[in-house]
Amino acid sequence: MLDGRIYNFSAGPSILPEEVLLKAQKELLNCGDSGMSVLEMSHRSKVFDDIINGAVANVKEVMNVPDNYTVLFLHGGASGFFAALPMNLGTKTGKADYIVSGNFSNLAAKEAEKYLKEVHIAASSEADNYNHIPRQDELDLSPDADYVHVCWNNTIFGTTYHYIPETGNVPLVADMSSSIMSEPVDVSKFGIIYAGVQKNIAPAGLCLAIIRNDLIAEPMRICPKIWDFKKEAAKNSMLNTPACAQIYFVKLVTDYLKEQGGLEAMKKKNVEKAAILYDYLDSQDFFINTVNKEDRSMMNVTFRTASPELDKEFVAGQAERGFSNLKGHRLVGGMRASIYNAMPKEGVEALVQYMKDFAASHS
Repeated sequence: MLDGRIYNFSAGPSILPEEVLLKAQKELLNCGDSGMSVLEMSHRSKVFDDIINGAVANVKEVMNVPDNYTVLFLHGGASGFFAALPMNLGTKTGKADYIVSGNFSNLAAKEAEKYLKEVHIAASSEADNYNHIPRQDELDLSPDADYVHVCWNNTIFGTTYHYIPETGNVPLVADMSSSIMSEPVDVSKFGIIYAGVQKNIAPAGLCLAIIRNDLIAEPMRICPKIWDFKKEAAKNSMLNTPACAQIYFVKLVTDYLKEQGGLEAMKKKNVEKAAILYDYLDSQDFFINTVNKEDRSMMNVTFRTASPELDKEFVAGQAERGFSNLKGHRLVGGMRASIYNAMPKEGVEALVQYMKDFAASHS
C-alpha cells in the first residue's frame, strides 16, 4: 500500500485499485490531452465520447457479453434500478417473482410493489436471518411472471449464489452490485444483470446495466425517461448528462482488469483472499461466522465474537492497525470485512493477524 493509505474494508463506497487512483490523479487536470479535467468536460465532446465508448467496449470484453445485449449507464445506482426494472419489464402480466435472500432483494421487492399488479415472493431465507441462499427446489416460480429477480451477493449478510436459478422462459434479473466483475459469469443465462458501481468498479452514483435486447421495449407510461431502457439505448446512455466521472472510472477499472488478466485472474485472487479469512474463522471458536458454508460470499465476510461488548472493542481497535470500516451492518451487528477486487492479499493477512492477537489477549 502507498504511504498514508489504510486497508479500507468498507462495503461501499469501497476501495479502488491504487493504480487506477494514480492514473486518475495524473489525468485530473488534463484528461485525454483535452486541457481539462473529466470533471469539467462536456459529455458531448470527442474525448468523453471515446471514454464512454471505451467503457462499454471494456465491459463487453471483460464480462464476455454476447452480441444481443446492450450495456447502459443509468442514474440512481441499484436502488434507482429497483424502480426502473418493473416499469420496463412489468408490462405484460404485471407480475414478477422475487427471491428474497437479504436486505436489498427485500427492498427491491417492496419498490416493485409500487408499479406491479403482483409481486410474488418465490422464496425467502428471512426466517433464518438470511444465513443461506434459497435452493432451486425451494423456488415457487410463476410461469406467467414478467421476470424473476435475485440479489446475487448479499453485502450485509455475507451470502452469495453458487448456482444459477432455472426460470424457464421467464427472464432472470440479477442485482450483482457487490460481486460484479469479481469472477466470470455466464451473461447469456440472464435477461438483465445490473449493479451499483460503488463496490468494485467506480465511485458511487451510477448503475451499470447489461440488458438482453429483446427486453428493451416500451415501458410503462409513468416511467421517467432517464430510466427508459429504449430511450437510453437509442442515445448510448446520454439521453441527458450522464455521470461522466463515474463512467470514466469504469473505463479505468476495466482497463486495469484487462491488464490483470481478466476475470479468471481476479477470481483466482479473490478465492485465495477469502480462503485466508474463512480458513482462520473455521480453525478457532473465538470469532463466529453464522453463514452456511456452501453459501459464503468471497466479497463480504461477516463475523462476530460472543458478545456485543467485545465486538465494539474489536472495531474500536481497528484504526491503530491501519484498518477502517470493519463494523458490521446495523441489521446484523458484529463485524464485516469487504474484500473486493482492489483489496490486496496483504490486507486480509493483516486482518487475520489482528484477529489472532485480539483473541489471544481476550482468552
